[in-house]
Amino acid sequence: MPLVPMTDLFSRTRAGGYAVGYFEAWDSYSLEAVLAAAEAEQAPVILGFGCMMASGEWLEAGGIETLAGLGLPLARRARVPVALLLNEAHSLEQAKRGIDAGFNAVMMDSSAWEWDRAVREVAALVAYAQARGASVEAELGHLPDAVEGGIDDSAAALTDPEQAAEFARLTGIDCLAVSVGNVHLLTEGYAPVDLDHLEAIYRRVGLPLVMHGGTSFPPQAVPRAIVGGVAKFNVGTILKKSFLEAVRAQVCAWPERVDPHQVLGSHQEADLLNAGKASMTTEVRRLIRLYGASGKALS
Repeated sequence: MPLVPMTDLFSRTRAGGYAVGYFEAWDSYSLEAVLAAAEAEQAPVILGFGCMMASGEWLEAGGIETLAGLGLPLARRARVPVALLLNEAHSLEQAKRGIDAGFNAVMMDSSAWEWDRAVREVAALVAYAQARGASVEAELGHLPDAVEGGIDDSAAALTDPEQAAEFARLTGIDCLAVSVGNVHLLTEGYAPVDLDHLEAIYRRVGLPLVMHGGTSFPPQAVPRAIVGGVAKFNVGTILKKSFLEAVRAQVCAWPERVDPHQVLGSHQEADLLNAGKASMTTEVRRLIRLYGASGKALS
């Protein structure tokens, strides 16, 4: 199946009253886990990779093209509608490279930039993307980060509804990631999200909204968030956590001697990373159901 524009996926979410998940992968096993979950649930999904936690040196040395090379073959043989996203590129140049490498959706992390630079470079990215059939997500406001012992909100800033509307008008973006109390990298508990503020942003912006820090988002708030404009939840932390815990348990269960050819890179039942893949697939399926996307590939 060919890649589907991310904007087309959003049109379906609005009509169907659900949201799609972007479940961030980091290698072939995690990417396969996301697609396996989406196909099992018969759900549209956004596949892709993130730059936030990746080495900038590695990305600059061809990492973006390497990620596209992993993602494109899998996305093209998907049996459900998928888009392929390069998330949180560090710069305009990286985002352009992502489009050139085959990602049909890109997001550039401009949340910490001053206003004029953010407007100028995001608008330039939109023009570049539109000429090549790609979609652009941007972010306004700044999420706090979870740190050991709590949350670092020293640089956090809620998205201003009026400013968001102006930003969308000046740049021509396809969707907007917002800050309404959601938190990056939270591993325990949920964030105190402000749904009234979210709805105020949507009334002014009118574009599909994106919720970064999806691991931190309270499950009971998901239905109202979807009504309030959220078309996409970004999830990463809980996926890495579930993958890592399964791999650790598998290693601890091994006998003293194992066949390295079987447990590393065989893609057979004994493959160490298949344990992580299976655990991550289960977690993604749970989230797809939470977002109401199960069965929506059939409609």
